[in-house]
Amino acid sequence: MKYVALLRGINVGGNKKVEMKRLKTFFEALGCTNVSTYINSGNVIIEFEGSKEELIDKVKTNLKNEFGFEIPVLIKTQQELKRIAEVIPKEWQNNTEQKTDVAYLFAEIDSEEIADMLPIKKELVNILYVKGAVIWNVKREDVIKSQLAKIIGHKIYASMTVRNVNTARFLGNLE
Repeated sequence: MKYVALLRGINVGGNKKVEMKRLKTFFEALGCTNVSTYINSGNVIIEFEGSKEELIDKVKTNLKNEFGFEIPVLIKTQQELKRIAEVIPKEWQNNTEQKTDVAYLFAEIDSEEIADMLPIKKELVNILYVKGAVIWNVKREDVIKSQLAKIIGHKIYASMTVRNVNTARFLGNLE
């Protein structure tokens, strides 16, 4: 089965540096096949013959030993990512006029109420919830006024990993 491992918080601002080549080798050593990475932000595309739970257990058990620090990781099936990508309105883009991100949610915060918990000015942000993710879109001119940056300091931020809409669409359209 095809999976994508979404590693949270690596290679951001020079912290928690992880080479993609080393990450690829790590997943191969766990028994994954057809391993590839997508951009430098911790997206690992893999195939694994065991169950999702078995894969999660192997990754979580060995990740800190390999890299020397905690790395929260979400593992989604390709079908889960496809379902999330399919609900993103086509007109929501990442360009000079608008910013669109997908926050993939860890189980402890995965609920429809998550949108209400975000510390943002909701009148300036379009928000969608789909099982496994919350998606937001804002006009570039309103990014600062929307207070999206406040999410980083909020308690729920540690239980999500954010990708821009282009990455989310790419990962959702793997075949």
